[in-house]
Amino acid sequence: MRLLHTMIRVGDLDRSIKFYTELLGMKLLRRDDYPDGKFTLAFVGYTDERDGTVIELTHNWDTPSYDLGTGFGHLAVEVDDAYAACEKIKAQGGTVVREAGPMKHGTTVIAFVTDPDGYKIEFIQRK
Repeated sequence: MRLLHTMIRVGDLDRSIKFYTELLGMKLLRRDDYPDGKFTLAFVGYTDERDGTVIELTHNWDTPSYDLGTGFGHLAVEVDDAYAACEKIKAQGGTVVREAGPMKHGTTVIAFVTDPDGYKIEFIQRK
């Protein structure tokens, strides 16, 4: 068994694809419209779906936004330099909600940003 993908619902699919591809450097792997169901699925990731876990962005055409609730935590992305990754996000208009720095009670350098729908993404600096 292996983990295939994580699905998140997004209000504006093009805006979300732009965030994940341009700001986080993922690739748009595939995008499929389902007119009968009035939704679109887009898969983004750093590797092909056969080789790693990806993110499924689900856009229901009649739903412009979602309540994130309290159950979802965050996605985690390994980066070479969390400080530089945060600067890139800010320079391109993204939101950093926790600047890069050592985690509490540890030495691992982390940071948190949000995507356009408010989902948190943790940057974990490679050791």
